[in-house]
Amino acid sequence: MTHPEGRLPGRPAERGVAAGRPSAPGGCADPLLGLFLVVAEVAVCTPLFLGLGLRAVARSSGTAYAKGSPPPPDPGTDWVPVAVLGALAVVVALAAVLLLRGRWLWAGGMQVIVALVLCAAALTSAGGGEAWEEPPNPVPTWNSPPCRSGGTSDECARSGG
Repeated sequence: MTHPEGRLPGRPAERGVAAGRPSAPGGCADPLLGLFLVVAEVAVCTPLFLGLGLRAVARSSGTAYAKGSPPPPDPGTDWVPVAVLGALAVVVALAAVLLLRGRWLWAGGMQVIVALVLCAAALTSAGGGEAWEEPPNPVPTWNSPPCRSGGTSDECARSGG
């Protein structure tokens, strides 16, 4: 009695081998590949992040503009880091998909985490520096009466009048 490929007898691992699908990589090759890829990505991204950081410092100090012209008062958002980090995140996400489809679960999972970190970095760099500025001090809403004791206005405010 023959069985169609979708209904082969046996355990799931035996069915996959019988249907011609390769089994998942065994041993410690999967986590080691994931660790190797993460270390390689860190080695490649470190100079990239340093370059983007130096670009941001030059842009904020005004040295990134021509010497004869003053820097604009509000330079706006720098989209170069967003594009670079986004493209890098897409490449790592594609590698994660290929690894997961090839049943390299540990390596693919590590690549998913790296892609999410790169997406978060891209979104953070899109915010610019506006989120880190301190808000101005609030304006007082009432005027205290003049101090009659001859002291400063701070002393009167603490004493209640």
